[in-house]
Amino acid sequence: MREQILDLLSDKKIDTQPAFSGLIHVTAQGLQSEGLNFHETHQDAQKMAKAAASTFKLSRMPSAVVPLDMYVEAEALGAEINFRENREFEFPQVKKAGLFESVKDLTIAITNNTEFLNKGRIKLVCNAIELLKKDIGNEVVIGGMIPGPYTLLLLVGDVAKMFIEMKKEPQAVTDALLHLSSFLAQVGTAYRKAGADFITIHDMGGSPAFIGPAKYEQFVLPAEQILIEKLPKPRVLSVCGNVTKSLHLLAQAGADAISLDQTVDLAAARLVLKDTLLFGNINPVETLSMGDSAQIAEAVVRAKEAGVDAIWPGCDLVIQTPIQNIKAMSRIV
Repeated sequence: MREQILDLLSDKKIDTQPAFSGLIHVTAQGLQSEGLNFHETHQDAQKMAKAAASTFKLSRMPSAVVPLDMYVEAEALGAEINFRENREFEFPQVKKAGLFESVKDLTIAITNNTEFLNKGRIKLVCNAIELLKKDIGNEVVIGGMIPGPYTLLLLVGDVAKMFIEMKKEPQAVTDALLHLSSFLAQVGTAYRKAGADFITIHDMGGSPAFIGPAKYEQFVLPAEQILIEKLPKPRVLSVCGNVTKSLHLLAQAGADAISLDQTVDLAAARLVLKDTLLFGNINPVETLSMGDSAQIAEAVVRAKEAGVDAIWPGCDLVIQTPIQNIKAMSRIV
């Protein structure tokens, strides 16, 4: 299946619609099978790799993705991360919002510092990718995940001030986003050099469903285009929310594939995204985490009939997702 997925990502025709993911898909069962505490996996390359590989080892779904949180790049820019040591199976959080008081401060910081790749956990994630490659790299596709530029801006900026700046100083916001795009392109390229087979841009906060189509087109789309242009292929753009009315904008981003969630009309997406691979869109909560095999089968068949090129969860998996449900999704394919 690895070779088929790589062919698919290279825009070659294959005779199946594989089930895999480029988003976070670790499970409590997988962590327990390796004797891991979730909070430890974010700060240790070996534990991160073991956690990422555990889903494949228990379910045979042929993919593994690191990092296991969305804050690696924010940390490299100076954000302090709470790894939730006292909270079992909970994702990290940024401890304090508003690391940069203005988008101009952020632009200055990035311009004056070219050593961000040596900060935080970026090298640790690269090491985890290398370990994954040695462990299961012949059987699965390995994904490196980065946030989108607007999502990263939300993590390190003063959000209230940023919205004001978007109205009063739109060029300053655009400049900051373009600088973040260049930084993220360096990170994604480092992940590919470490052995990742593809990069997923998880632009949760930058979705037109959340920011609105007009602001997406003005601010987010140009930054995504720059990021995607600078990243080595293949590149997957993952967006959240109901973007059915903004599909024509997403088509302009330049991604090789677009991953959509369960709120999107996949049939409509297929009509618009004629020249882009379409991945999606199994509900990670109601179907994969809480559903049964019949519900999973129905969702997979519905996605296949709508014309997806690959079956993906609509977003990161809930950590409590039963392995049997992941197996069910893969078997149906």
